[in-house]
Amino acid sequence: MRGYAPSGTEPPMKTLLRRYTELPYVIDYLCTEEIALLNPASWDDRNDSFYMEEYARRSGAGSVYALCLAECTETYHHWRVFSHGSGGACIQFKRDAFLKAISAVKDLRSGTVRYKTIQELRRARPLLEELPFLKRSAFSNEHEFRLFYSLETAGPPIHRIPMPRKCVDRIILSPWLPNKVADQVKATLKSIPGCSTIKVYRSTLVANEEWKKFANA
Repeated sequence: MRGYAPSGTEPPMKTLLRRYTELPYVIDYLCTEEIALLNPASWDDRNDSFYMEEYARRSGAGSVYALCLAECTETYHHWRVFSHGSGGACIQFKRDAFLKAISAVKDLRSGTVRYKTIQELRRARPLLEELPFLKRSAFSNEHEFRLFYSLETAGPPIHRIPMPRKCVDRIILSPWLPNKVADQVKATLKSIPGCSTIKVYRSTLVANEEWKKFANA
C-alpha cells in the first residue's frame, strides 16, 4: 500500500522535510545518493518499535525498515534527541522533490505519523495497516513523516533507496559544532563529487548573534 498518509494534526511546514542524523550518514548519502532505512529494533521508543515488530509478525514480514523525518521547522528537541553533540547534522530536503523520488520506489509506504492517546486506542483498536504510522501522543511535537518498507524474508540491517542530491535544499551542521571546525566540515562536504553547489550551514539555534542584539539597551 503506497502513499498511506494517516490523518492527524496538520504539520507546520509544507515545503521541506528534515532528516536529523549524524555526519557519517550525511557523508554516506552524499556519496551514494541513497538514503538508508534502518531496522527499528534499536529505537529508544520501545512502544514505537514494538508496533513495527507486531506489524511484521501479523503480516508475515521477515524484516521491516523505517526512516523518520520532521515536517516542522528547526527545534531544540530535534537536535537534542536525534542529533545531539557536535557530530549531529540535518539534511533538509525539498518536500515535493523528495516525494517524487520515493514515489518511484516499489512497495515503499510513506505518510505523516498519527499520534494517539491510550484512551483513544481503548475506544478503537488500530488496524494492522496503521501500526507503522502510529505513536503515543506524548511524541506529537516530533511532527514526524515516516518511510516504511517491509520484506517477506529476513534482510540486511539496512535497506537503501535512491534519493538524488538535487532533492537537497541544504545541509545543516550541529549548533554545538565549533565555528572553525564547521568551516572545515563544510569544505569537506562540498569536496565530495557532485556536491560543490550544495548549501551547507551551521545552525545558530543555541547561539544567534542577531537574537542577542535585541537584549541591548
